[in-house]
Amino acid sequence: MPSVSDWKVPASAQPKPEDYGFDLEQAFTSVVGVRAIIPSDAYTAETLGTERAGNGVFIRENGLVLTIGYLITEAETIWLNLNDGRSVPGHVLGYDQETGFGLVQALAKLDMPGLVIGKSAASSIGERVVVAGAGGRPHSVAARIVAKQEFAGYWEYVLDEAIFTAPAHPNWGGTALIGPAGDLLGIGSLQLQHATEKGQSQNINMIVPIDLLNPIIDDLMKFGRRNAPPRPWLGLYATEVDNRLVVVGLADRGPAKKADVHMGDVVLSVAGKEVRDLAGFFRSVWAQGQAGVDVPISIYRDGDTIDVRIKSSERNRFLKGPSLH
Repeated sequence: MPSVSDWKVPASAQPKPEDYGFDLEQAFTSVVGVRAIIPSDAYTAETLGTERAGNGVFIRENGLVLTIGYLITEAETIWLNLNDGRSVPGHVLGYDQETGFGLVQALAKLDMPGLVIGKSAASSIGERVVVAGAGGRPHSVAARIVAKQEFAGYWEYVLDEAIFTAPAHPNWGGTALIGPAGDLLGIGSLQLQHATEKGQSQNINMIVPIDLLNPIIDDLMKFGRRNAPPRPWLGLYATEVDNRLVVVGLADRGPAKKADVHMGDVVLSVAGKEVRDLAGFFRSVWAQGQAGVDVPISIYRDGDTIDVRIKSSERNRFLKGPSLH
């Protein structure tokens, strides 16, 4: 991702203070840059890189930063770049695979305001919002909520109701979705393409709704993860093609690869139940029990239907975890 210094949002797309009923500049002081260095032997180094940069937001005055988890997964070094030009070290407290949230604690005494946590469920389509990045107004986008709907990601990830905003922020990872009351409604996760009614494609951001944070924040701070049995993980990347679920990738050393699942296989069913879409597939896997459970799936390969039992694992076992203290 580009650094804060080498890009700016076009002036026409930047939020204008007069358009909002809160102190825009004050809200921007809560948004920080996040830079992470990941060991070269980390499990995610090959796919996500060893140097990651994005954004985060102070949610408490003691320097607690909420960001998107993939920025800080397996990080050994974290730097937080504040709007006043200071850089301070940070410590990864934890990240949650189910929501995608990550928490970082600033390792310096900071008297920075935390952005008030809002209620994402109360936000509505068409609402005027700000997608804020580190560096203030030149690095933030005046946007609107264009959709609130289910989202499934190929990496075994489902949100019941993600928030989608447009126009898209160009450095979306960990951005703060700020609502009309100046409160935090979500954290930026992805940029996607969306087909408009006129048949054209439009870049939009997918935002993880903030309402998912409250049930897990105490666990993340205390244990580095949610205090619940982990979901079964297959290490199987799939996508929907013509109403079929096709395996397009396999995690190195992952359960599906060990069970001899192949790229190009078509997933037909889980435990005898037909699956046709990503969200349904992943939910059927998770319904089998907790990590470690055998997951029976039927696949179609080269004209044959094959029954496979995948001994699931826990995704975090493959990752370098945050050091607790």
